[in-house]
Amino acid sequence: MIFTDAKFFVFFAIAFGVYWAITSNCWRKLWLLACSVVFYAAWDWRFLGLVLLVIVNTYAATLLIAGTDEPVRRRHVLIIGIVISLGVLAFFKYYNFFIESLSHLVAIRMRIQDIVLPIGISFYTFHSLSYIIDTYRGKINPTRDFVDVALYILFFPQLVAGPIVRAPDLLPQMRELRPFPGANLKLLLLLFLVGYFKKAVISDNFSSFVDTFYEAPDKFGAVDGLMAVFFYAVQIYCDFSGYTDMAIATAGMLGYRLRPNFNHPYLAPNIAEFWRRWHMSLSSWLRDYLYIPLGGNQGGPIFQARNVMITMLLGGLWHGASWTFVLWGALHGAGLLVWRFWRRFCSKGESPRYSVAGNLLTFVFVCLGWMLFRASSFENFSAVAQRLAIPVAPSLMPWPAALGLAAALTVVHVAFYRLDLESVTAGMSNVGFAIGYGIAVAVILPFVNVAVQPFIYFQF
Repeated sequence: MIFTDAKFFVFFAIAFGVYWAITSNCWRKLWLLACSVVFYAAWDWRFLGLVLLVIVNTYAATLLIAGTDEPVRRRHVLIIGIVISLGVLAFFKYYNFFIESLSHLVAIRMRIQDIVLPIGISFYTFHSLSYIIDTYRGKINPTRDFVDVALYILFFPQLVAGPIVRAPDLLPQMRELRPFPGANLKLLLLLFLVGYFKKAVISDNFSSFVDTFYEAPDKFGAVDGLMAVFFYAVQIYCDFSGYTDMAIATAGMLGYRLRPNFNHPYLAPNIAEFWRRWHMSLSSWLRDYLYIPLGGNQGGPIFQARNVMITMLLGGLWHGASWTFVLWGALHGAGLLVWRFWRRFCSKGESPRYSVAGNLLTFVFVCLGWMLFRASSFENFSAVAQRLAIPVAPSLMPWPAALGLAAALTVVHVAFYRLDLESVTAGMSNVGFAIGYGIAVAVILPFVNVAVQPFIYFQF
């Protein structure tokens, strides 16, 4: 069940109506938990046991850590809790990857298992890990309410593709009866529609062009290759930011606040700023739970460079069990190191907020990375890259139409960066908003791709 599917609208209408009809906070949370179980089971009910294991491990580890002042015991519980949650992720996501990689290094033949990757496993594993680690660090007092922990892990708006939520942000919101978001309801509805438009109209329609090129790059030339690379940059941004827009809006309609996950990353003037704007919940998670514990910015340049590369390599591996993702992480790690060198030795003063050269160079670099990210293998990446040097007339789309579309998308991206949706909705009457919303839906629906496409980040 995904946010753009008609089944989700029926599901959420029932969940929303019953939720606000309940007056007890305890029963509201139980209802949300039941809805979250149904939401996840709609994909594959067999993996509910796996999620339950992660929940029980998280609940037990946090209480055991908080229940003792003995440093050695606390550390042992921390390690066991991390190993269990991380072990679940490692087996389902990385077992075959490591077996295949090992078989190329040593003369050992090991059987590849037919393992189905549970949807959203990377996200709810990171939720579990951050809660356990924050408890160990003393940043949060763990709750004894099992329902709260289960709902924190399973909360359906952000369950399968984020944003990655920290326990100190969500658990305190569960302690009191949430007020109806009457004043913000128009804003939330508009945010959901924006996310729906990004996903169902832009991303899903662009996916066919991208898939056609990447499945048989030898049939196309340089212009088609550039189109496909640009289209994928648009597709993945609209797909993922569209999901998080709808996730934030859905959670908001239930009275819960989730933090933003994107801030117009393609307008970033450098690669460091890009990572402060793209998938912000993952960037901050990697910073707080990996980069800083490794030593962060302490020590000399070589030590700092090591920390950056380890963080980005593991960040790449988090996205997918393939060496193309590892190389993608390495590419971004190298980009961050080059930017640090430039800022330290070549740049004068603060980095500008806008820079035509900086924005363009950053976007080109990011698109190069997306080529690796999208490629199914190194061979596929090589085939795609080679086509960029072949002068063949375009066949994916006429190049004037592609240029016009690129210009329009760029203008919209910049316009939304300057647009404050809250101010827009605040100045509208309820009747005016309802009429405008209806017109917008009527305009959008004819362009919706009828073939519902899974969200790209579902596979992570």
